[in-house]
Amino acid sequence: MIRYIIRRVLISIPILLIGSVLAFFMVAGAGNPLAELKAKPGTTPQQIADLEASLGLDQPIIVRYWRWLLDFLQGDWGQSIALGQAKVEVFDSVMRALWITARLVVGAEVLAIVLGVTVGVIAAVKQYSIFDYLATSAAFLMFSMPIVCVAIILKTYGIQFNNVLQDLGFDRWLSTVSPAEGGFQGSFGEVVFQYTGTYLLPTLSLTLISFAAYSRFQRASMLETLNSDYVRTARAKGISQRRVIFRHAFRNALIPVSTLFSLNAAVLFSGAIITEAVFGWRGMGALLVSSIRTFDPYMLMGWLMVTAALVITFNLVADVMYGILDPRIRLA
Repeated sequence: MIRYIIRRVLISIPILLIGSVLAFFMVAGAGNPLAELKAKPGTTPQQIADLEASLGLDQPIIVRYWRWLLDFLQGDWGQSIALGQAKVEVFDSVMRALWITARLVVGAEVLAIVLGVTVGVIAAVKQYSIFDYLATSAAFLMFSMPIVCVAIILKTYGIQFNNVLQDLGFDRWLSTVSPAEGGFQGSFGEVVFQYTGTYLLPTLSLTLISFAAYSRFQRASMLETLNSDYVRTARAKGISQRRVIFRHAFRNALIPVSTLFSLNAAVLFSGAIITEAVFGWRGMGALLVSSIRTFDPYMLMGWLMVTAALVITFNLVADVMYGILDPRIRLA
């Protein structure tokens, strides 16, 4: 297994390098970050030339990429050059946004995959039962609803629920804005109250959408596995139903879900843009929108590299899970 993991890591390094080349060339070719400054009255050509020289924009794109790559590998991701804003370190901004998004996504993904896999397995074992029909209907309902609709509905009902609490003389509980950067203050009970109220609605909106995908994939994969030859053989040997399901069928049925997890988690970490926008979170999604709006190339490169690293990392996690679930894969 160790050799299998090392081999997958070594394969990921050139993929990430190629991704950085493509991302840098796309960002560099998307436009001039000083175009807005050039259009401002009173800006002299000398000022533009000095700024281009200080930012390295007067160099060939190959030279610019090489310099950026060397600095990036040394931990210097550059500074934001968005006009009208204070210069900030790209690394600090991206890591701050990633941490905000991670706090939201981790809880949502854990809940979604646990509930989705559990419901999918039960629905497959009890095929065509009332539970199966209800689970299928709920999954298709979530599939048919865009994430923006789910988030807005939850936010609307959250505000109404807060109004009811306030009318009854209680404090408002459900928050529809981003948590304060300084964290929550007060006693343990007050911190728990503020924490759950802040994270419940955005976490639930992401959980519902992901749950639909996990439950449907798990049900389909479990049904295919339960109808396979080796499961029928296990049943013919007189092995108990519980052992057939969990010892023989469930493990192999998790392989397709592992692929879905790796793709879904990487997408959510790279920026749950709509959910963050609805609930006012300043995470990876908000950082991407802000970087595109102001055309901040170094911030965009930082976001793209972190996103690429997340995609590769979660695909590596999926490969390792394949090897754990099916020994034939790691021994091939």
